[in-house]
Amino acid sequence: MRLWLFVLFVVVPVIELAVIIQVGGLIGAWPTIGLLLASGIAGSWLMRRQGMAALLDLQRAFREFLDPTGPIAHGALILFAGALMLAPGFISDLTGLALLLPPVRRFVIRSIGSRIAVTRAGFGFPGGTMGGGADRGADGFNARRDPHRPPVVDAEFVDIEPPRPPRRDGPSAWTRP
Repeated sequence: MRLWLFVLFVVVPVIELAVIIQVGGLIGAWPTIGLLLASGIAGSWLMRRQGMAALLDLQRAFREFLDPTGPIAHGALILFAGALMLAPGFISDLTGLALLLPPVRRFVIRSIGSRIAVTRAGFGFPGGTMGGGADRGADGFNARRDPHRPPVVDAEFVDIEPPRPPRRDGPSAWTRP
């Protein structure tokens, strides 16, 4: 088992519970429950507001043919921040609130982005066919394709004849009797 899964599913909830018990001991049970409910409501409101702004940025990126990865990453982090703020606990609320700040999101995106390497990008069906042929490799792509030959694109086309220039040997159809 990986250590980070153990930390995520065992250590973090225990720490959250300990903090909730400590805060409850200081201010009382009902004020603690009220704070947790208020943070959940505030988190959903902030997530909706900033999520809408991220969606508008994504639409603008598509409309202006810009790279949409930034707005997508911001939107994903806003969604994650909202989930953290809806989860009961003060540490998750503070982490979610921090992720709702654009400078923090930019820092996280830069940190995670420096560890990601894109090895392949594509669109449509792998291998250029719509069916699941037997010649596919383990990664879903055509295993028999020659690496020195460009991929074959299967397409349909329609010949369009260029418009003919108007005849100049007599009156036009508009002026004929």
